[in-house]
Amino acid sequence: MSDPVIALCMLALFIVFIFLGFPIAFTLMAMGIMFGMYAYHTPGQSIFDNNIFYLFTQNTFSVMNNDVLISIPLFLFMGYIIERANILDRLFLSLQVSLRHVPGSMAVAALITCALFATATGIVGAVVTLMGLLALPAMLKAGYDERLATGVIAAGGTLGILIPPSIMLIVYAATAGVSVVKLYAAAMVPGILLATLYLGYVIARVVINPKLAPKPANVETIGFLKAAYLLVTAFLPLAALILTVLGSILFGLATPSEAAAMGSLGGVMLAVIYRAFSWQRLREAVFLTAKTSAMVCYLFIGSWTFSSVFSYLGGESVIKDFMLSLDLSTVQFLLLSQLIIFVLGWPLEWSEIIIIFVPIFLPLLDHFGVDPLLFGILIAINLQTSFLTPPMAMSAYYLKGIAPPHIQLWTIFKGCFPFLGMVIATIALVYLEPRIVNWLPDLMYNQAIVPVEITPEEAGFVMDPAFLGGGGEDNKK
Repeated sequence: MSDPVIALCMLALFIVFIFLGFPIAFTLMAMGIMFGMYAYHTPGQSIFDNNIFYLFTQNTFSVMNNDVLISIPLFLFMGYIIERANILDRLFLSLQVSLRHVPGSMAVAALITCALFATATGIVGAVVTLMGLLALPAMLKAGYDERLATGVIAAGGTLGILIPPSIMLIVYAATAGVSVVKLYAAAMVPGILLATLYLGYVIARVVINPKLAPKPANVETIGFLKAAYLLVTAFLPLAALILTVLGSILFGLATPSEAAAMGSLGGVMLAVIYRAFSWQRLREAVFLTAKTSAMVCYLFIGSWTFSSVFSYLGGESVIKDFMLSLDLSTVQFLLLSQLIIFVLGWPLEWSEIIIIFVPIFLPLLDHFGVDPLLFGILIAINLQTSFLTPPMAMSAYYLKGIAPPHIQLWTIFKGCFPFLGMVIATIALVYLEPRIVNWLPDLMYNQAIVPVEITPEEAGFVMDPAFLGGGGEDNKK
């Protein structure tokens, strides 16, 4: 059996283990080491002298020493401390009161709250769960249509994947070797476009059929001064924190890691100002941050070990040659790759898809003339469809877990369908007009050198060339 065939068996075996429910990060590490012992075996060599162990330790050091990934735990901490400080309920109430004369005001307020909180945390499950506990009962009590209410929360919670400072975009930037700053700029217009489509749909539906979203009576008695006070004290501080973090990154005033550190400090200060800070909440936020960060780091270590061995055995060359043999156009390649990522989004989280499977497509981008920034934004939009599409719509399952018992899963699915259509429409618009993605990065950065440009080399994210590239038998040591 040739080395490329063994590499393909390695990939197939990994997919089988995923569906059997094995921990993905540790499965990647175990399989990388196991197949690596074969790939780097030298006759007469001690088992512990095998170069796979050097590769594994090198990957571990590279991940832990990577400046790009420092921003991940900092952004996570900012989100968790905001979540633990109960800022979300203040934010939702202030928007609900301020927008009470807008058709479907509670649904609009829920969407804006989801977008802001998803931007601050980047964790879909946390946003959908918390908004389901906070906004869904209020909308149902006001007489809102169940499908509209559940669809708003399920769709709004996924916006954090796309809208900066998205953690998914940081992971993609580290994987693809592109600038985090430019990727954030590229995501701004599509993210705002999708959120605007959501808001426009909700308002239009309620204008056409007001019975879907009756006006809540409990906010009509609140005067202008009280509404202004709620808006200033609840909405503006969090919005200012997020805009300050994003602005400092986009305008080159700080690196993503520096901005994330200031955002974390800002989150703690907001909790103190709202008198919601406690050592117990701080400890919970630190624990959750460490837990999630460790998961991402172990995924990087495992996937890089796995992909290095896979490439060394010639598996990457086989896949690349197969894709090239199909004689696809650029649009056909994009459609095929996005279809594969969409299907992978059912059983897998975005982190596994970005770290494990996206690198398979990256070497093909130059051949098809695809901008890595455009490819990354298409993935970020595409992954939202995975969270909203039955039968494995994870946002719907998150919401069902905390929804009242009479809310059926199929009701949530039906509520997601219109928003799913708008996600697909956004993807189509990006395909038809790529300048939606490229306009802002070109405007801001292509006229001058950006001091915060981050590349894998600057981040110390380079492996030993001896372990990279396809090779099969010819590259064996």
